[in-house]
Amino acid sequence: MAVTSLRATSAGAQAGTAPPRRLRRDNRAAFLMVTPLLVLLGVFVIWPLLHAAYISFFTWSFYDPAVFVGLENYLNVLTDAEFLHSVSRGLLFSAIVVPIQVTVAFVFANLVKSVSRRMAAVLKVTIYVPAVISEVIAAIVFTLIYTHRGGLLNWFLDFFGIEAIPWLGDTATALPAIAVPAVWIGMGVASLIMLAGLLDIPETYYECASLDGAGPWTKMTRITLPLMKNVILFLLVTGFAASLQFLILPWLMTQGGPVNSTNLPNLFILQHFNTDLYVGYSIAAALLLFAVLGAVSAIIFRLVRSEKAMDA
Repeated sequence: MAVTSLRATSAGAQAGTAPPRRLRRDNRAAFLMVTPLLVLLGVFVIWPLLHAAYISFFTWSFYDPAVFVGLENYLNVLTDAEFLHSVSRGLLFSAIVVPIQVTVAFVFANLVKSVSRRMAAVLKVTIYVPAVISEVIAAIVFTLIYTHRGGLLNWFLDFFGIEAIPWLGDTATALPAIAVPAVWIGMGVASLIMLAGLLDIPETYYECASLDGAGPWTKMTRITLPLMKNVILFLLVTGFAASLQFLILPWLMTQGGPVNSTNLPNLFILQHFNTDLYVGYSIAAALLLFAVLGAVSAIIFRLVRSEKAMDA
């Protein structure tokens, strides 16, 4: 009897120790598979970021040895009115681009969901085309569209008797004119992500709502938008980060003009990096822009709180 109980205890101990061993083995395999990604992340992201933070406390050039100046570079950037204007201009640019992009993506995703499968395939290919077009090509195309004399847009307005508008030469229209190709470029990815979120909502929710007499507006406000909150949050954060860092469009279309009205933060930093003798200023400005991105992203997360998905 004692032998039997001893064997049972031994078997139970082995059964109890097997899952932890298997768990440790699975963890080792998982860490082994993500190691290459962690190495690449450390070499190309974390180390350059830490090194940039280190050298931002020095004033240096490619011809002179570095001299430690402490927070002087940061103070110079924070007291530079043009840098502050470029950041506020970038925030305004993001406020134009991101809401329009998310709204149009939502409308387009609902359109694709409501049509036949063949038509949906055509629409998805059509909306994704701008995502694979180079920003350089997009900048050239829209510059030709905005041309004051002979441009396609002013040619169209001439049919309605509207005088030609210098879209890229007027401080009031230059920034919105650059926002249009920015929205166009990001529409493809945003629409497909939005469509994936819509297709993930079970149709039974809408069927139950129809049985209760709910109309399209009630279904959208009570079912679609609440269940799409995480997707919308993702598009807001990534769209904001991408729009605030646009460089090619303002650089090629306006060179930051007229009168610095389209001089966005990345273009401002690039200009200083190319023209300043000492590089510490531009590195400090880039790190402060990184801090602005993090702060505004945190505000978006605070305002649009994510929720854990619940199965029906």
